[in-house]
Amino acid sequence: MDRSAYQQFLELERTHWWFRGRRSVYLGLLAHFLKEQRPERVLDLGAGLGGFLQGLQDLAAPGARVFPSDVDAESLVAIAERGFPGGVVASGEALPYRDAAFDLVCMFDALEHTEDDRAVMHEVARITRPGGHVFISVPAYQFLYANNDRVVHHYRRYRRGRLNDLFARTGFEPVRNTHSNVFLFPLILPAVLGIKALEKLFNKEAQSDHTNLSWPMPALAHDLLHGIFKAELPFSKRFGWPVGHSICALARRV
Repeated sequence: MDRSAYQQFLELERTHWWFRGRRSVYLGLLAHFLKEQRPERVLDLGAGLGGFLQGLQDLAAPGARVFPSDVDAESLVAIAERGFPGGVVASGEALPYRDAAFDLVCMFDALEHTEDDRAVMHEVARITRPGGHVFISVPAYQFLYANNDRVVHHYRRYRRGRLNDLFARTGFEPVRNTHSNVFLFPLILPAVLGIKALEKLFNKEAQSDHTNLSWPMPALAHDLLHGIFKAELPFSKRFGWPVGHSICALARRV
C-alpha cells in the first residue's frame, strides 16, 4: 500500500462510514451464521491495521485467541499497540500454520491484493479444520477498476461466481455469497464511471495520493452513510444481494 494511503486509512478507520459499514455488515453476518458455533481459534489474514480484530474477539469463544497476520510488519506493530500482539508476517501463498489449525479464517478486502488467489485459497483450506469456516470480502466488478484500486495495489475485482468457483476448487461450500454496500451502489456506480471517463478523456490518472476516501465530510454525513450501509444487513441474512459495490462470502470447509 502507498504510504499516503496507509496513513489515511490509519486516520479514518474508526470514523469513516465505509470502514464502519463493513464492520457492521460483515461481523453481523458472521454472528448470524455462526450462531452458537463460537470459534476457538481465529485468523485475520491480511489484517491491515486490525480494524476487525476486536469484533472477531467478541464473536469468538471465551478465552479464544484471534491471530493477526499481514505482509506488512508495520501494520502488525500498529495491531500490537491495539492489544493484539504476536502477529505474523506472512504471504497468503505460504502460511506458517499447521494443518487444520483454525476454526475461522477471515480475509477482509485482502484476497484482491494477492497475485494468485487460488494458491491462497488452497493454503486457507489447508489451515482450516473440516467444518470450519472462511469469510471473504472483496471489491466487485472488474469494469469498476479505478485509481483507488491502483493506489492500494489491487490485482483484480470480483464477481460472485468467481468466489464460488474458488470455493469449489479448494474444498469449501458456500453458506452465503452476497453483494454488499448495496443501497449506496446507485450513487457509487456513476461516480466511479464518470471519474474513469475523465481520466481517459484527458489521458491522465488521478493523483497517487487520492482515493475514494479522500473527500472530507462532516461527522453527520459519515453517520448517515454508515446507517444506509448497515441497513442491508437484515436482508443479507436472508438472501444474497445480486448487485453491490462489494462482495462478501462465508463458506464452510468440507
